[in-house]
Amino acid sequence: MKTFLNTGKTILAIAACSLLFLQLSNCKKNPVNNTPVTPPPPEDTTPVHSDVGFWMTTGDQNVLFTKQNIALNWTSQNNSYGTITVDPTQSFQSVDGFGFALTGGSADVINSMTSSAKTSLLQELFGTDSADIGISYLRISIGASDLSASVFSYDDIPGDTALINFSLGVDTVNLVPVLKQILTINPAIKILGSPWSPPVWMKTNDNSIGGSLLPEYYQVYAEYFVKYIHAMKTNGITIDAITIQNEPLYGGNNPSMLMSSAEEGDFIKNNLGPTFHSAGITTKIILYDHNCDRPDYPLDILNDPDAAQYVDGSAFHLYGGEISALTTVHNQHPGKNVYFTELYTSSTGDFGTDLKWHLRGVMIGSMRNWSKNALEWNLANNPYFGPHTVGGCTTCKGAVTIGSGVTRNVGYYIVAHLSKFVRPGSIRIQTNISGDLQNVAFLTPTGRTVLIVENDGTAFQNFNISYEGKSVTTSLDAGAVGTYVW
Repeated sequence: MKTFLNTGKTILAIAACSLLFLQLSNCKKNPVNNTPVTPPPPEDTTPVHSDVGFWMTTGDQNVLFTKQNIALNWTSQNNSYGTITVDPTQSFQSVDGFGFALTGGSADVINSMTSSAKTSLLQELFGTDSADIGISYLRISIGASDLSASVFSYDDIPGDTALINFSLGVDTVNLVPVLKQILTINPAIKILGSPWSPPVWMKTNDNSIGGSLLPEYYQVYAEYFVKYIHAMKTNGITIDAITIQNEPLYGGNNPSMLMSSAEEGDFIKNNLGPTFHSAGITTKIILYDHNCDRPDYPLDILNDPDAAQYVDGSAFHLYGGEISALTTVHNQHPGKNVYFTELYTSSTGDFGTDLKWHLRGVMIGSMRNWSKNALEWNLANNPYFGPHTVGGCTTCKGAVTIGSGVTRNVGYYIVAHLSKFVRPGSIRIQTNISGDLQNVAFLTPTGRTVLIVENDGTAFQNFNISYEGKSVTTSLDAGAVGTYVW
């Protein structure tokens, strides 16, 4: 009888706990007396009123470009925290956009997706709906880059100086179709074309790697650019700008070509500029397209008025030198634009380190130094960091990795913090750097103010944002980035 009673009590206890589980979805026990513990009430996710929207990414990846449901409302409060003052009365350059290089390899892996998956991904990347990140600028290669599946140009017939055999060829398979689909989502996206090498028969070494452009082919190569711009236009693709040569001071990529500032200036002054002019080509000509450690290169050309008359501006990478080189060039030629066109994140990199470094150096740094755009290298790759040429980059990590699914990498979040909110036509406005809080602010065409802040320090920080005599207090973890919109 005692056994039966004990068994009955056990059954009743189990039943009670089961009922409680059904009611609370949690039948946890107190570790001291083994009695059921009522779980805490669910977190209130009701949206709060906030004057300032706040999106955040943390270096530990616990928060990834997520809008924070906290109240940031303007007050006249005073405290001892550091303050970022946003001053819309002081303005600087206008913005063309933010984005990536759509390499041939990127186009290959994107175009290999199912139709529905590709449509969904491209909408997320290039759309402007609430779930999209609004990429507004792309860099593409003229012919192959080292992140193409193979080396090719648009006329590989030796000696074809009349360019009779010119054809977009390989790029009509994946790159052009992907670009056309992107243009249905964002018809106003700006596209920059950059060659890694001309046809090898135009070069001193008859090789895709290194060598220089033979002077007897300068005019043919100028006409090659014209044919390229016309061919893309025939496909409904407007090339907003071109650079003359990707990384002209490095001949080790496959493909690549060396081109001194004297050679590039000569080519622009005597061939490309006049040819564009006579053909009615309005595509911008942008110089250099290499590292910040050699501002003398673009300055050599800009100091020649006969060449500079055809030039819109200069482009930079950040594998060497300091981002302040853009201001050095801007200050000497304030009527010419500067652009930031490449830096990659590596397969061996750390998410938190890359997030900090690229936000500080590339996105915030280039904007505070007069750049009209900021581009990361490589939109997409497969899980093996391909496709790439033989000798091409084996560690370049795309914004997204496309395999059995889509993985969003650190580059995606680096760009998203600006591309979603700082739309083309936005104007950079004045802010101060407060301690470790790297930042930049913009006034958008719709009248919104956008402030991007990266906590470059090693500790959590509270701080104020001050705007037109009022302020809000907010905070960021070490290494976190926040975008504030009002």
